[in-house]
Amino acid sequence: MANVSKKVSWSSRDEDSAQGEDTPLLNGAGAARYTRQFSGSGIFHIGKLSTVDLEEDNSEEEGAVLSRPKEIPHNEKLLSLKYESLDYDNSENQLFLEEERRMSYMGFRCLEISRWVVSVVSEIGGLQVSDQALWLKWVIAGLQVSGVMLKWVHRRASVSLSMCSDIEKFTEVGGLSISLILWAVLNSAFVMVGSIVVAFFEPIAAGSGIPQIKCYLNGVKIPRVVRLKTLMVKVGGVICSVAGGLAVGKEGPMIHSGAVVAAGVSQGRSTSLKKDFKMFEYFRRDTEKRDFVSAGAAAGVSAAFGAPVGGVLFSLEEGASFWNQMLTWRIFFASMMSTFTLNFFLSIYNEKPGDLSNPGLINFGRFDSDSVEYNLYEIPLFICMGAIGGLLGALFNVLNYWLTIFRIRYIHRPCLQVMEAMLVAAVTAAVSFTMIYFSNDCQPLGPDQSEEYPLQLFCDDGEYNSMATAFFNTPERSVRSLFHNAPGSYNPLTLGMFTLSYFFLACWTYGLTVSAGVFIPSLLIGAAWGRLFGILLAAITSSGSIWADPGKYALIGAAAQLGGIVRMTLSLTVIIVEATGNVTYGLPIMLVLITAKIVGDYFVEGLYDIHIKLQSVPFLHWEAPATSHSLTAREVMSSPVTCFSRIEKVGTIVDILSNTSTNHNGFPVVPRDSDDNEPGRICGLILRSQLIVLLKHKVFVERARSCLQQRRLQLKDFRDAYPRFPPIQSIHVSQDERECMMDLTQFMNPTPYTVPQETSLPRVFKLFRALGLRHLVVIDHENRVVGLVTRKDLARYHLGKHGLEELQLAQT
Repeated sequence: MANVSKKVSWSSRDEDSAQGEDTPLLNGAGAARYTRQFSGSGIFHIGKLSTVDLEEDNSEEEGAVLSRPKEIPHNEKLLSLKYESLDYDNSENQLFLEEERRMSYMGFRCLEISRWVVSVVSEIGGLQVSDQALWLKWVIAGLQVSGVMLKWVHRRASVSLSMCSDIEKFTEVGGLSISLILWAVLNSAFVMVGSIVVAFFEPIAAGSGIPQIKCYLNGVKIPRVVRLKTLMVKVGGVICSVAGGLAVGKEGPMIHSGAVVAAGVSQGRSTSLKKDFKMFEYFRRDTEKRDFVSAGAAAGVSAAFGAPVGGVLFSLEEGASFWNQMLTWRIFFASMMSTFTLNFFLSIYNEKPGDLSNPGLINFGRFDSDSVEYNLYEIPLFICMGAIGGLLGALFNVLNYWLTIFRIRYIHRPCLQVMEAMLVAAVTAAVSFTMIYFSNDCQPLGPDQSEEYPLQLFCDDGEYNSMATAFFNTPERSVRSLFHNAPGSYNPLTLGMFTLSYFFLACWTYGLTVSAGVFIPSLLIGAAWGRLFGILLAAITSSGSIWADPGKYALIGAAAQLGGIVRMTLSLTVIIVEATGNVTYGLPIMLVLITAKIVGDYFVEGLYDIHIKLQSVPFLHWEAPATSHSLTAREVMSSPVTCFSRIEKVGTIVDILSNTSTNHNGFPVVPRDSDDNEPGRICGLILRSQLIVLLKHKVFVERARSCLQQRRLQLKDFRDAYPRFPPIQSIHVSQDERECMMDLTQFMNPTPYTVPQETSLPRVFKLFRALGLRHLVVIDHENRVVGLVTRKDLARYHLGKHGLEELQLAQT
């Protein structure tokens, strides 16, 4: 066996052990750095492949007093070793080929039908919570995770409305402080519950979940991201977050929830509940599961915005790295079914059974034909608004970036995270109350008044407070009112103060240890300053001018602000068009989003990309760095490589798998041992997970010869162990068994992808990403193994301020 230690441990630690660490400290030796000169490219800084130690040295006295550091140093120039790639590329070993060859044409047709069935069932299977008794039960309803959220969000608005009478009562007798405390305590109580379940039970359920799903669809195995427990915490957490009055939305968690439901249903079992329904066993592999997660994410978008086409484009633009025509059809069909089923249940909820006119949970309403008219000379104004949205989005992302760095360093304990969430809830209530109290924007309460919850707070009889109505309404209703309310419904000061306060509240809120999204807050901020933009235009022009209608500028401002924050273009254009039912504004919205992205990218990345980088995830973008042609596979690869022989000693396999310094996940297979450490000729590739299953079932040559083996190992044994393969420490191998031999011929992939060592980095990158590879073997001119390229080898190269840079690797 050709076995030499690697330069760095490509660790794939057990998920549970990784999650059980007290603090995400980094360990290992400091990385030395050196400089290399490349022709025509200036100085190129490369960091040595080693783990790095970012923990600051503490004195012995401090170490004796403190069990945990008060500050966790964080460096964004890192890639975490705890993230591994999905095995999207099928291992075409003898077992796989025999199964495929035994399958008839009708068998393949049945499998394709099963994929369609799973795509539909996964989107129409979900959770429905009774609005009265809160009983949790499974039903055949399209993504009714979102139905749970809808009912509780509506209930929160009703509770807030009933509180207003108490606030007015206390205000009349001079108890203004009591009203404020009552509001703040109620909000903090809701947020405390939502933060506790996230911080203490499932931290991966924090945030919107879109960055995690985006990484998963990119090919990164994010621990616990599609677990049943994550779904339960996500649903309960977002209900509490929205009910607590935070500046958040529920659309991001709905996308994450749809992906979790699709991942669970497609496996035909629940590993969390230890229940196997003996269904869809063929789909128990990363290749199939990841496609269903793509459909689930698309259906989540479809249910949230009533935008099935936008959902498909969202999976294509923001998530999926690999795409084909049949997958597109399945995802589109699942998105349509999700929209239909959601509409059906909404009709029952609205006491109009059979009325399928509700396009989605977040309905912005349709614009009248007169209000959506625009002229050619307005397009430059729309583009200017896109630039404003890009600038404001960049400011939002920069502020949130530094805030997230502060949280990583100082607010890493669950109790501190819960306290911060409660503080934000209390401050949000205080700011809202202050804004309402000092606002004098009282509008007449006429017969054509369209607000669902008009509030008289601090206004005369027959009037309602516009600021109070905006804060007490759900965010999506506030967006709809900014889009469609008649001119004069808001005065400029109200819109300006609301934009300023809500901007900073939303920026502070995103990243808390709660389940929450950023879509709707971004739209609300943009709609507010967009309507203000329209009012100012009307003030400097004739009042009858058609191009100064404030509603359409609120729409453009909402698109500009959201595009400036998340930097989506294609999918967001279609989502907004479908959510508003206005194809007329397709071109202006597209131009606005492109402008916002160009302007925003000049300063900083999109919000989701920032949080992916801060989590040190080895994310592969669409293309390799532009200046990376000077690098070849020989310089990028990790070498030397640990290899196995076709027939390998069991003790050797166990020792290598148990060695934490060589915790690799893929091993090239060579024909015979090499005593002089010379590399062998490649003849296959075998995965760590496959070796563990072989050791668990004791597939030894001696047992096969002595007829001790009861049956021949099948692919079903590997699928039954998926996705939680047991750690090597749980496999017991006796001393006698260590002397046995294991034949890897029928289990290895005999046709792994290989590249010559002179291949350029962009070519390696394109091959690796387009095929969804996990390991790419590098060979010399004699077909001998000289290195191995993994995801982290490619992800560590990026364009920095001073040209091409290399990230360091950390065991986080």
